This record gives sequence, C-alpha cells and structure tokens, in this order.
Amino acid sequence: MLVGCTGLPGTDDPPPPPTPPEVTTTPGAGAVNVSPAKPVSLDVAEGTLEQVALTSSDGTPVRGVMSQDSRNWRPLEPLAFDETYTWSGMSHGERGTKTPVQGEFRTAAPAELRDASTNIGDGQTVGVAAPIIITFDGTVQDRAAVESRLSIWMSNPTEGSWAWLPDTSEGSRVHWRPKEYWPENTQVKVSAPLYGVDYGNGVYGKESVTLDFTIGRAQVTKADTQSHELVVMRGDQEVARYPASYGLDSVLSRNTRSGIHVVMGKSEVQRMISERWGYDEVHPWAVRISNNGEFIHTNAGSVGSQGSTNVSHGCINLSTTNGKEYFDMAMYGDPVEVTGSDVQLSSDDGDIYDWTIPWEEWQTMSALHQATIAPDAQPAPR
Repeated sequence: MLVGCTGLPGTDDPPPPPTPPEVTTTPGAGAVNVSPAKPVSLDVAEGTLEQVALTSSDGTPVRGVMSQDSRNWRPLEPLAFDETYTWSGMSHGERGTKTPVQGEFRTAAPAELRDASTNIGDGQTVGVAAPIIITFDGTVQDRAAVESRLSIWMSNPTEGSWAWLPDTSEGSRVHWRPKEYWPENTQVKVSAPLYGVDYGNGVYGKESVTLDFTIGRAQVTKADTQSHELVVMRGDQEVARYPASYGLDSVLSRNTRSGIHVVMGKSEVQRMISERWGYDEVHPWAVRISNNGEFIHTNAGSVGSQGSTNVSHGCINLSTTNGKEYFDMAMYGDPVEVTGSDVQLSSDDGDIYDWTIPWEEWQTMSALHQATIAPDAQPAPR
C-alpha cells in the first residue's frame, strides 16, 4: 500500500524587526562643565550618519568632518567656554530604520584663564644646553593634566624629560631638557595644545602653544677658574682660548659658581650695580650666564690679572678684543662649564639651573613620572 507524501504546515518564523542604529554622542547628552579640551564626537555602530550638525546657542554651526564610512563625525575647531551645544542630524540603519541625532551639552565656565609662553622663539636657533621652558602666568594645580598634553618631536634621537621646577612669584613653570646636551643641528617641534585644559580649581588654559626651533652648532665653553683661562670648543676642536679673571677665590660670595651655566642673553653695553660691593659700572660685550649677576664680559681694568689672578666679583673678565670675539660667537643656550671654585651653582642663583640637577633626580620631577620622551616619535600635530 502506497502512502502518499503530504506537506507539513510551515514552520518559518517571520524575520525580527530591524534594529535601529545606535548613536553615541561624546560627551553624553546633558553633560555640563565639559572642558573644551575634551574629545567631542558622534558615532553610530550599525549604520551611517547624514546631515550632522553641532551648533552653539545662537545657531552657529561648528566646523567638522565626517569619516569616509559616514560612521563618525568630529569637530575641526575648538569649542568655546561657557556655551551650550546642540546635536542634530539623522542616522540610517538596516532596512530603512532611522534614529534622529539629538542631545546637548554645556562647556565649562572658567573662573580664570591661564596664559603660557616659551623661552625660545619660533624659528630661533639655540645652543646645545638650551632647556625648553613653558611658563604660566599663575599657578597650575593639576600638573599631570598639563604635562599629558605636551609633546616633542626631534629629528635626532634625544632622551629627555619634563620637570616642574618650583613656582616663582609669577607662576608655575615646566622645563624639558635632554639627558645629555642636544645633538647639534637637531630640528625640534613642541606641541602644547593647552586651550581648554583644566588646570584645577576652575582655572583653564587660555590658548595653545606651538614652537619650531633648531639646535645649532655644538659650542661648549670650558671655564676653569684655577687655570685662569676660558676655552671655547666646537665639538672636539678648540676654536678659542682666552686669558681670564674669575671671582675672587678668598671670598666665597665672590666666587664664580662651579657648574654648568647656560648663556641667557647678550648686551652690547651692560650697566652693573652692586650696593653690597659698592660699584656702579658699565661694561661692553656682556654675555649673561646666570640671573645671579654672572656675566662673561670685557673689563679693561682687570686685564693685568687676566690669565693669572682671580679678582672679579663673580663675573668672568676678558680683554676688550677677546670679549668682543667671544660675544660674537656666543648663542642663547650655549653651555658654559665652570670648574675649580668652592661654590656650586644652585637654585639660589637664578631660573636656569637645570644642568645642576642630577638626571635621576630630574626624572622624578615629572608629574607623569614618564621621564623619557620617545626619540622617534612622529611630529606633533600643528
């Protein structure tokens, strides 16, 4: 007996309804007190975006860019302080599903804004001992937040670290120096996108800072107080040797400080005044090597002692001819290595004493405890 085949009732379930695209805004909807330095973006996981706009309270759109796959939008310009921003647009998912883009957030209203400046000018060429110094016009409480925004690119591999030196009466300061002197002819780019960064206690960065500069020739000046000579080296080559007179050995307060000084500036004519020692003199061709009053300068009155006896109040005296020659070859950031005296250069002697601090200690002065800057890092965004 043959049994005929019969069909069974259908068992296929209808397909599930399509999932609408999931849109994520950063910062989240309703966020307040948002730092303008924080990332801002619009993302969709499964779908695409279109007609996205981020507008301020007066309807001004923020200039932005959409990713190639239309799944991400981000602004191309900084946001303002104390402003409400509103999202608009549409996201499209599978089988025609849509999710509107919406939400708003408000940026922080700063109690105070901080300026930042650098010691090196954009495009400047400096010596191999020049530190990078960023100075703030007030106190920075959250040093880690600031330091995390700082980056350096160098054309020659250079190990170094940021370090926060004690605040001055003007404000906070952070220095970067290499472990050893900079390699000569190094191109350096500094990026400090500090606008909108929360410095703590309601204080924010007022503007960002960028800096491009060049390390020049490797000139090192050897200043031995006991040989009574000043020797200028370029690499391994001696380019000048001058008879000199240093600070009077028998009076410690007049000793030329031992340690690595840094050329800080030059004056064709420099007036020098000391109430303690009772002089008011004008000397030509003065090269400042510390803010404690130490210069390398011409002094016709001590020529008879130059090369044999130390008689100055702490400066390094040269003849008029030799002083002019040294003046012409000196550059901001050149190291002047003083040896032979009983008094060491220290923080009491001015604001650039970076090379007197041992490298191990210098590294601990970083707020991030990330002492080494990657020497092969790519150029920082400009």
